[in-house]
Amino acid sequence: MTGAILALDLATTLGWSVSTFDKKSIFGSGSVSFALRRNEDGGVRYLKCLRFLNGLGDDCGPFDEIVYEDVRRHAGTTSAHVYGGFKGHMQSWAASKDIPCTPVGVGVWKKSVIGRGNALKPDVIKAVQRLGYDPIDDNEADAIALLLYRLSDEFR
Repeated sequence: MTGAILALDLATTLGWSVSTFDKKSIFGSGSVSFALRRNEDGGVRYLKCLRFLNGLGDDCGPFDEIVYEDVRRHAGTTSAHVYGGFKGHMQSWAASKDIPCTPVGVGVWKKSVIGRGNALKPDVIKAVQRLGYDPIDDNEADAIALLLYRLSDEFR
């Protein structure tokens, strides 16, 4: 394996984090919004996501694996549909590049990094900041924490 690991927090504002190629630390992270503009069709957000993934692959890849937050319950119907759309497009993009995708339950990575599986968004941000990262929002913090879990011995 010669590539990096990409961690994704799939949502309209998508959090991402990329490991170094040696998979020992984090190379970069951020968040990007795929909110629709006025008069944009719902499918546009997924096209924007695919463009983003292609750019990330060009800038930070190749990727040996994508690890993503496996959300099993959503507050509303729209968020469930959006998550499912992003998940399907991410999996399709990964499959086209022969990149395996690994789902990780929310409570699993939270317990590993924060100490509680039911930690709230501010808890995740504070935990990630204590570890030396400066996330711009909870989406980036989630992606960083997810990648830290994936890089940990606890994952194996």
